[in-house]
Amino acid sequence: MSANRRSFLKNAAQLSALSLYPFSLLGETDRQGISLPALPQTKAKIEDENFWNVLRLQFPLSSNRVYFNNGTMGPSPYPVIDAVYQKMMQVDSTAEYGGWEESRKALAKFVHAGDDEICLTHNVTEGINIICWGLSLKKGDEILLTNHEHVGGALPWLNRAKMQDLEVNFFELGKTASETIANLKSKITKKTKVIAVPHIVCTIGQIQPIKEIVALAKEQNIKVFVDGAHGTGMLNLDLHELGCDFYASCCHKWLCGPKGTAFLYIRKEALEQVQPYFVGAGSDAGWNVVEPPKPYIKGYATSAHRYDYGTQNAALWTGVNAAIKFFETLTMPVVEARVKYLASHLQLELLNLKNSNIVMLTSTEEKSRGAVIAFKLQNMDYNTFQTEAGKANFRIRVVPENGVNAIRISTHIYNSIEEINSFVKFVDEMAKH
Repeated sequence: MSANRRSFLKNAAQLSALSLYPFSLLGETDRQGISLPALPQTKAKIEDENFWNVLRLQFPLSSNRVYFNNGTMGPSPYPVIDAVYQKMMQVDSTAEYGGWEESRKALAKFVHAGDDEICLTHNVTEGINIICWGLSLKKGDEILLTNHEHVGGALPWLNRAKMQDLEVNFFELGKTASETIANLKSKITKKTKVIAVPHIVCTIGQIQPIKEIVALAKEQNIKVFVDGAHGTGMLNLDLHELGCDFYASCCHKWLCGPKGTAFLYIRKEALEQVQPYFVGAGSDAGWNVVEPPKPYIKGYATSAHRYDYGTQNAALWTGVNAAIKFFETLTMPVVEARVKYLASHLQLELLNLKNSNIVMLTSTEEKSRGAVIAFKLQNMDYNTFQTEAGKANFRIRVVPENGVNAIRISTHIYNSIEEINSFVKFVDEMAKH
């Protein structure tokens, strides 16, 4: 255990806060016998600020800085950090190979999919590329995107279109789910073969009506790919219920897992529609180089495992297991309710300022609002606002993508109403300049 963490645990004020709730250990004590705080075994009340303030002590976040950028990178809690460290030490002291296979099963259970439908990747963009290049598309076929794409969600499709004379078009998001569906419906043509959409757009945090999109696509035999970068760890996901063909997500944002861990879901019925181009150990159903009559690959593995290949980092995937356990202890319905509660509070407080310089971009429709809120200031450039926010110890993200030019705030379980109120006061001051 590091000196910093040991100091953290010994801090009297923090330890007295932990006594507010019954704690049970998630396993170990540190080498000096100090009991490590673990998650309460009682169901958290969504609005119980004391509970969530205690929970924040699980994260090595600075106490003098408010972190509102989980949508880019989620800080890992101590149980995850410990799990990575312990596994790395085990691997490097024993030189044992493997140890990541169980993560596939844990992830599959967490997102309600079959473990034969899960491919281990390193980031969402890798999963997007697997699907983008693996689907059978021909010259003139069309891919529909949204007008709020992340670079990783757009470039693979644009790149393939450029190289193989495909067509890429987009539909605009509406302020409501029904408006979005109407916009999409008006853009579908006989050439449309793939609808590739983010589950939660990176720009303004709007949740897309995936089940409705899938239903519309199925009527016309169109494949649906979902960029789920923001789904895992924010929403109580059920990929089978969503019904999409493909869903790429990561473990380093809302799941607060190790960086460089992600996964791709391929619906079992869609497996044979995605040609593997990068293959390696585990991808095949048998191969030969030296035996007669000639070298060959017999075929591919009968599951989504065919798309992940070669050595994985067992320490990182052990950290993913710990992250899943962390969130399962809280339960995902509670997590989803809490992060949405914080986001709705932020949105409402900003709207209540009634300042014409504040322009709300995120939908106020409950089903379309997740844990990300985006807005603009009419009187201030978004980059200037980010600079001033940094000086005030707020870590935020601005959104230049697609010309949105906005301010984006992510609220996660380690954030508090007090932090949000402090930020709203700061916005109010900036909006009056």
